[in-house]
Order: sequence, then C-alpha cells, then structure tokens
Amino acid sequence: MSDQLHPLAPHHLPPFIAAPGETDVWMVVMGVFLIVAVLAVGNFYLRLHTLPERMAHKSQKLQFEIVAVLGLLALFTHIHLFWIAGLLLALIDLPDFSTPLRSIAGSVEKIAGNAPAVAGQGPDETDSDSVTVAPGKLDAHAPKKEVHGHA
Repeated sequence: MSDQLHPLAPHHLPPFIAAPGETDVWMVVMGVFLIVAVLAVGNFYLRLHTLPERMAHKSQKLQFEIVAVLGLLALFTHIHLFWIAGLLLALIDLPDFSTPLRSIAGSVEKIAGNAPAVAGQGPDETDSDSVTVAPGKLDAHAPKKEVHGHA
C-alpha cells in the first residue's frame, strides 16, 4: 500500500481521526470514561436509594424493618411512592408503646396475685411457693404420703 493520501482527501486531518492500522486513542479513552461514568452513576443511585434505610439504621428506629422492605419494593417495582414512604417513615420517631404496656400488664398481674413471668425463668425454675397444681396432678414439692397396704 502506498502512504499517499487520496487526491480528494484533505491534506490536514483532525487529530481524532486515526490513521489506518493505528490504535484509536480517543475511542479507548472514551470507553474507559464511559465505564467509569456508568459505575459512578450506579453507585450514586444505590447510595441515594438506600438513604432511608441508612437513616433508620443509624438512629435505631423501631420501624427499621418496614423502611428496609419499602426500599426493596421501590427498587424492584420502580414505584417511587414506596421510597418516599420509607424516607418519611425513617424521619419520623414512632413512640414506643410496648414498654409501657408490658409494665402495665406486669403491674396488673401483680395486683391480681399472679407472679409475672420473668424473662429467662422457665416453669422448672420457679419458686416452690409460686407453683400451682392443677386438679388431679401430683405436686412434686408436696410431701409424699406413705401407703400401707397388702403386699
């Protein structure tokens, strides 16, 4: 092949046009830039998408699991209302109703004369005073009566 240009081709070619048989440097640079840009935008999208879940996790919210499920629903269904609901739920502090209700239930059991169940204490580990025996059942803590009979 000859190194001469075609007679109709301009004598000065722009730098982005590669000569035949040479590597197109601008295409390689743009390919690397495209890959980095797609990864950066994807990373930004996922960080933005998990924002409500991270907010609820940092503040130890009770509704953390609900916020996480709403985030997954928004990710897989592309319904943005789920993400907005998760964000609002992550920002709101829900009051803790369970602790006062447990306290009230324990106090009512104490007033009624029933000992409230203590965490970690099973039925075999209770005091002998608090064990009640159902009718027809043998109390393990009661003294055994000796039976005199014929052998």
